Amino acid sequence: MGKYTHYSRPAQPEKRSAHPVWRGIGCLLLILIPILSFAAARTFLQENAQANWIAIPRELTGSVVIPALGRVSFAELSCTIVFMVVGFGLMTVLYSMFYRLAGTNIGG
Repeated sequence: MGKYTHYSRPAQPEKRSAHPVWRGIGCLLLILIPILSFAAARTFLQENAQANWIAIPRELTGSVVIPALGRVSFAELSCTIVFMVVGFGLMTVLYSMFYRLAGTNIGG
């Protein structure tokens, strides 16, 4: 570089953040998916008791008292966790597909 030339860094594109509506939808899903997962687990276990799709291990027949929900079995809690993982995974896939289709690139 010469004495009278100036060096300037290339302009970096401004980083965009998520729209506040998307933050609200994410917060709503953070509350809604565990509630729906618990309801799905209860329904699944009630139907499983009649149809015997899956054998429930004896270790999961115990229960615990949760103040807001009452007595909840370990089978319900484990099914709830499985349904939550599936629900959040499905929402992540749908979210990424939507952003890919919309042509939006956040953070990069």
